[in-house]
Amino acid sequence: MSYLTRVAGAPISWGVCEVPGWGYQMSPDRVLAEMRQVGIAATEFGPDGFLPTAAQERADLLKSHDLVPVGGFVPAVLHVDGRDPVAELAPTFATFADVGSRTVVLAADSGRVGYDDRSELDDAAWRRLCANLDALVAAAADHGLTVSLHPHVGTVVESATDVRRVLDGSDVPLCLDTGHLMIGGTDPAELARAVPDRVAHVHLKDVDAARAEKVASGAATYTAMVADGIYRPLGQGDVDVAGIVGALEGAGYRGWYVMEQDTVLDAEPAAGAGPVADVGASIDFLRGLGAADD
Repeated sequence: MSYLTRVAGAPISWGVCEVPGWGYQMSPDRVLAEMRQVGIAATEFGPDGFLPTAAQERADLLKSHDLVPVGGFVPAVLHVDGRDPVAELAPTFATFADVGSRTVVLAADSGRVGYDDRSELDDAAWRRLCANLDALVAAAADHGLTVSLHPHVGTVVESATDVRRVLDGSDVPLCLDTGHLMIGGTDPAELARAVPDRVAHVHLKDVDAARAEKVASGAATYTAMVADGIYRPLGQGDVDVAGIVGALEGAGYRGWYVMEQDTVLDAEPAAGAGPVADVGASIDFLRGLGAADD
């Protein structure tokens, strides 16, 4: 059951997102308090502006809720000639390190707003992206941080082909996001078995396959399907969560499992209701897996 001590939360599970107009944004105090309520002891930071910018203030707020800082999701444009993502992300790396986190979850931002469409890259842009990934891995290491690349719907690393190009073209570790991989056409359980040595971080989602197919086929946007419930509490969708955890633990993975199930809210939930119920159900599912392994 040792992996249960490595379960963290993420504000996006409470609808807190960097995309303008995403939905109602809950307050940090309520989100962090509800994480502790369901037994989560660590958290990612959420989007810029959700937690205090100053490292000490951020650390103090997390400490007041008895939460360990994990790191966070950082979208960055990596494929455009003339941009230097190492320089652009240097302040972020410094803040993460000063707070005491060790993880940067990097997404290859398309440069557009939101995640409902994406750009295709030519070969030169792919080479630039992979070179920037390796440069960011080295720059983050100077701060004591580990970068993991997050395949993500609506970014330039989304499909199974994109994931393979990253694996073959760079040395960057992956954030194995079980939901985004499935929507993008990669079997996350198969990937976990195939390249466990490349997995440095995990985002656990369960997915409704029928809604995922609507996104993949272009019949519906990603945002619309998130609002419609594409992400389910663990054990209630079509992702082999048990197989993924088993494969990674068996291969010696000792990183975080982040409960990261994107949601869209239209209003402040009533006390005791809302996202906390789904996150709590997912935590219970993981505890059940751990008990079965004893």
